[in-house]
Amino acid sequence: MSTAAATDRVKVAVLGSGNIGTDLMIKVLRQSETLQMAVMAGIDPASEGLARARRLHVATTHEGMDGLVTMDEFADVRIVFDATSAAAHAHHAELCRAHGKLIVDLTPAASGPLTIPAVNLEKHLAADDVNMVTCGGQATVPVAAAVSRVVPVAYAEIVSSLSSRSAGPGTRANIDEFTETTSRALHEVAGAATAKAVIVLNPADPPVVMRNTVFCVVEDATAATLAAIEESVRQTVRDVQEYVPGYELVQDVQFDALREVWIPALGRHVTGTQVTCFLQVRGAGHYLPEYAGNLDIMTSAALRTAERTAELKGWVNK
Repeated sequence: MSTAAATDRVKVAVLGSGNIGTDLMIKVLRQSETLQMAVMAGIDPASEGLARARRLHVATTHEGMDGLVTMDEFADVRIVFDATSAAAHAHHAELCRAHGKLIVDLTPAASGPLTIPAVNLEKHLAADDVNMVTCGGQATVPVAAAVSRVVPVAYAEIVSSLSSRSAGPGTRANIDEFTETTSRALHEVAGAATAKAVIVLNPADPPVVMRNTVFCVVEDATAATLAAIEESVRQTVRDVQEYVPGYELVQDVQFDALREVWIPALGRHVTGTQVTCFLQVRGAGHYLPEYAGNLDIMTSAALRTAERTAELKGWVNK
C-alpha cells in the first residue's frame, strides 16, 4: 500500500457505470466527508452513468480498468470500488495490487475476505482486496452474528426477497454465486456451524422493498440467554442503521422451541430453540428507487468499508 501522507479526504475511483456504480458515486459526492470522487470508469461510452459523472464534473473513461490506470487522476487514487462483474474482478484486482490500491469488491467474485462493516471490518485492514459478500449477506449476516456472539449457532438459514425490478442482469446471472457466497458468510463471518441461503425475486407491482428472514437454531438456551440474544440483535440493527438508515427489524425477535428437528446439513436431530428475525431494507433514494434496498445496502456497506478503512489506516486527517 501507498505510504503517502494523510490528507483531508481520500480519492477514490468507481469501476462500473451501471446502477450500482452510479449510486455509489452519488453517495461519495453527497454524503462522504472522508472520500473524494476522482474517476468513474466504464466500458460503454454512451452509458447514463458516465454521462452523469461528466455532468457532475467527475473525470471519466470508457476504457474500463485498462483506461483508468493510464489516467493522471489514478496516481492519487487510494481506493477503487469494483461494481462490474465477477469475471472481470480478477484482472481489476491484479492491476490495483500492482499499483498499490485497495479494491473494494461489490461483485460476487469473493476472492478477497468477506467483509461486513458491522461485524468484521477491522479484521481485514491488511487486505488489498475486500469483498462485500451479497446484498442478502449484508442484510442477514450481522443478525446471525449477533446471535452467535451470545450462544453457538448450530444452523442458520436466511431467505432474502427482493423486487425483480431491482435485480439486474448481474444478480440474475449469479444466483448460484449469491447463495453460495451468502452461505459461506453465514458460516465464516457469522459463526454458524452450517448454513443455507435462499433468494426470491418478487415480481409484485408496485415493487416491494427488500425483506429478509433469518432463522438460527441454538441449543441449550436459557431464558437469560434468549434475553441476551434479543438485546444483541437490537444493538446490531442499530449498528447497521448507522450506515444503512433504511435497515430495520420489523417484528420482535421470535423464539420457538424445537424438539427432535432433523437438520439435514448437520446430519442429526437438534433439540433447542429457533430464533427468527424479520428485517426489511428500504433504499435511501439517492439514485436508485426506494424499493431497491438490496442495491442500496451494497453501496452503503462499500462506502462504510472504504471510509472506516481510510480512517483506521490513518489515510485521512481527523
